[in-house]
Amino acid sequence: MQKTSYQVNEKGYYGEFGGAFIPEMLYPNVEELRQNYLKILNDPDFQKEVNQLLKNYVGRPTPLYFAKRFSDKYGAKIYLKREDLCHTGAHKINNTIGQIVLAKRLGKKRIIAETGAGQHGVATATVCALMGMKCIVYMGDIDIKRQAPNVARMKMLGATVIPAHSGSKTLKDATNEAIRDWISNPINTHYIIGSVVGPHPYPDLVARFQSVISKEIKQQLLEAEGTENPDYVVACVGGGSNAAGIFYHYLDRLNVKLIAVEAAGKGIHSGKSAATSQLGKIGIIHGSKTLVMQSPDGQITEPYSISAGLDYPGIGPMHAHLFQTKRVQFLSVTDDQAMLAGIELSKMEGIIPAIETAHAIAIFKEQKFKKDDIVVVNLSGRGDKDLNTYIKYFNL
Repeated sequence: MQKTSYQVNEKGYYGEFGGAFIPEMLYPNVEELRQNYLKILNDPDFQKEVNQLLKNYVGRPTPLYFAKRFSDKYGAKIYLKREDLCHTGAHKINNTIGQIVLAKRLGKKRIIAETGAGQHGVATATVCALMGMKCIVYMGDIDIKRQAPNVARMKMLGATVIPAHSGSKTLKDATNEAIRDWISNPINTHYIIGSVVGPHPYPDLVARFQSVISKEIKQQLLEAEGTENPDYVVACVGGGSNAAGIFYHYLDRLNVKLIAVEAAGKGIHSGKSAATSQLGKIGIIHGSKTLVMQSPDGQITEPYSISAGLDYPGIGPMHAHLFQTKRVQFLSVTDDQAMLAGIELSKMEGIIPAIETAHAIAIFKEQKFKKDDIVVVNLSGRGDKDLNTYIKYFNL
């Protein structure tokens, strides 16, 4: 029996998901990237530059913190991978550092990006300031309003923020606008996609840059527990970049159970949800074949989550494959469950998580673990950007 591969194949597919379904106008841009990315990524000088920046600029390795009070309450050894301590406040910077150095190698002078919660936009604006490159960030009009502090940060860093007024005025629509820009500016522009979505090679490219997370955990767990392998790895999933990063080095270690947590919003079947694995059907979104939330006639349906980073109507093709092969257990958490988990972690461990991350934290109320189970949760971002949502929800 052939062993299932969880990595991308040479045609850009994870099982039946992936590929590059793109307009002809985009073909040269995507093809240039596809032909060069592995060569550049494997170049020792490239690795040296990226690793130096991750260490001295981003602040890696991030700590693997044993959450003692949380562990005592929920009856397991719960470790938090502190991606919230990265420069800019989330895991997003790992990918933008890698991609800006890649863009420089490709001779690009102008960077575009899409953003939902604003963390990827901030991380992109940050690395553009660092490298002296022009930065344009597309962001849904609704997200601009609910993530005002991040919009201000992007502008302070020198980026131009352009609102997307179409559709649901959120992440999907910002991505559409960024793709249009790229079609219009094919020669000098590199598109830094923020998640494991989009046409091949983006899902693989982003996963590789985020895999630094699981690479560090192996070493850190070895020191803390005498084993590289936890029993469980947990991460929230919208597009899925933080999950791809923390799952990466464990995909082929089948004794490590992987849990992805999606946003159920007001309830999976409420019509206000972003639980793509439960609601999605096979379709094409933003250049890749994956699971997409869609109407019976194939129109993409509007996702909803209280968290601006999880309301994407699809998941990355890698995650669609992990769901289909049952390698990863997909759970979903409502707005209310996530908000309560966020405040609980704040009060019990002195860490205010991003609302995206709070979805992953929320599973401990429902899932039962054994006392000796080592459970690593990706604390993918800090809650500063979500303070207004927390204030409003809890009348603080």
